Amino acid sequence: MTRPTSRDVADAAGVSQATVSLVLGDKWRGRVSERTAALVREAAARIGYRPNLAARNLRLGSTRTALLVVPALTNEFFARVYTGAAQVAAEHGFGVVLYPSPDGTGPARNPFASARAALDGVIASSMAADALDAIGGNGLPLVMLDSDPASGTAAAHVNLAMADGMRQTAEHLLTHGHRRFLHLASAVDSWTFHTRARALADLLRARAELRTVRAPLTVTGARTALEAALTAPGPRPTAVVCDDDILAAGACKAARRLGLRVPDDLSVTGFDDLALATAVEPELTTVRLPAEHVGRQGMTALLAVLEGTRWSAPDIPVELVVRDSSGPAPAP
Repeated sequence: MTRPTSRDVADAAGVSQATVSLVLGDKWRGRVSERTAALVREAAARIGYRPNLAARNLRLGSTRTALLVVPALTNEFFARVYTGAAQVAAEHGFGVVLYPSPDGTGPARNPFASARAALDGVIASSMAADALDAIGGNGLPLVMLDSDPASGTAAAHVNLAMADGMRQTAEHLLTHGHRRFLHLASAVDSWTFHTRARALADLLRARAELRTVRAPLTVTGARTALEAALTAPGPRPTAVVCDDDILAAGACKAARRLGLRVPDDLSVTGFDDLALATAVEPELTTVRLPAEHVGRQGMTALLAVLEGTRWSAPDIPVELVVRDSSGPAPAP
């Protein structure tokens, strides 16, 4: 059987090919009646007509495809960002290709022989703008998520209120009497983690003691780093502020191995509110990052840029979710 054509749809609906083009291209309003549009759609469905997207893309110079670049697929946050982006993309007839950069936050390799020919735009989450040079350097519109807003190469930025998340965490712990803090910081060199570290240091300056220990973004790496920090000479911290829920899970394991109770002897907080946050015991006090909303806003920003519209929006709010891993500071 030959593939049905737009002429076949026109014959089946009793209309012209021009009318079929208007209806199936969603440009019929004000030019074709609703009854005629319904007839065309019904005829297309009945005979099994599918538009030739390859020919359409060649004609319009558009692939209706966006690339979402993330540092890794091991973190649930990025999967949720993709979900949000794909939802908005589908509503506008776009597809989203998910690309985990082989080198993490380092320079991303171009996954296509010609990104310009395969894509309409790029969305990058938690990456540096210059890490996308191999992909976006050929003039593709670039939208950065959770990345340095000062980078001049991106057409739009979508960021979370990371500093406010750290403020909420610090105020929560200070209110509970904590004055000796340890920041279990991610060893990943990225703008988002530098922002969290800077915000926490600024918030606690002249209000509490703060020590920083860096760890790989793994449960084992966090456990090893915190065990060493808690057994080092000097007063033990009463609160551990972690850059990520994965680090916080490792921190809780370190505390248990040393015979410390969370939160009676040591309060632990995370960041992200991953599924892991309620899978561990005690459940984690953590900053909830609305990852799906980040993805939706990122795709919305890219669509605006592709339409030639200047896009800007305030940082997306975040929320501290208080659970059982934090509490009053232990008595001196």
